[in-house]
Amino acid sequence: MKKLPALLILSGLISAPVFAADAAPAAPNPFAGNIGVTTDYIFRGVTQSQHKPAVSGGLDYTHSSGLYAGTWLSNQSWVDAVPNGSNSSLEIDLYGGYKGTVATDVGYDVGAIHYHYPHDSLTGITTPNTTEVYLGGSWKFVSLKYNYVVSDYFIGWGGIGGTGVSANKKTQGSGYLDLSVNYDLGGGWGAIAHVGHQSIKNYSDASYTDWKLGASKDLGFGTVTLAYTDTNGKLADISSNPLYVFSGKDVAKGRLALSFAKTF
Repeated sequence: MKKLPALLILSGLISAPVFAADAAPAAPNPFAGNIGVTTDYIFRGVTQSQHKPAVSGGLDYTHSSGLYAGTWLSNQSWVDAVPNGSNSSLEIDLYGGYKGTVATDVGYDVGAIHYHYPHDSLTGITTPNTTEVYLGGSWKFVSLKYNYVVSDYFIGWGGIGGTGVSANKKTQGSGYLDLSVNYDLGGGWGAIAHVGHQSIKNYSDASYTDWKLGASKDLGFGTVTLAYTDTNGKLADISSNPLYVFSGKDVAKGRLALSFAKTF
């Protein structure tokens, strides 16, 4: 699950001119790719790789009008780890939307994203495949975004796997509110701060708050990020609340992760 959509960096393509003085301005390349590796793939405070490394890559298209679309892939193991999980070890995100500005340093972003897990279909098991729509706003280095689940289920919560009063209920209408700060410290350094809240419809015990603090460094050939992520204490107590314990591992506990990403 992807996080928010990947950072788009536009590079120029210049045709060889007959005379250098007559060269036209470089047209922006609408395509941008990205690759990454991390010691722990964490999404909304919950590890998707059972606290193991993950490798990812993606491709984005951005039109001059503000329209964009893209895809992002990563290995994951949380689907395998849940009770009666499938044999899926891959996540494929597909997204698209529109970005624009309303004033200096004030922007907005509206779109949709689908999280897909190939080979995830098992009889009697709720699908983890999820579709969300989102609306975001930004001011300088601060952004606020809300994702709303429009598919029947949110990453496997609900359906036959439910118990008690929540049994067989759908989780459509779940949402995630994300407040993030990415501050440029100069010299290629950046500071990262985030707090988010995941609400899960009809499964209030599974709702939680997560937060993150970290720093990044642009090395020229890529960016390194070190960040600590945690969730509210209730989820970290395996003995009293095993909702986020997959294959004996507490997937929502505090974790320090080191990541490297490159765009091209």
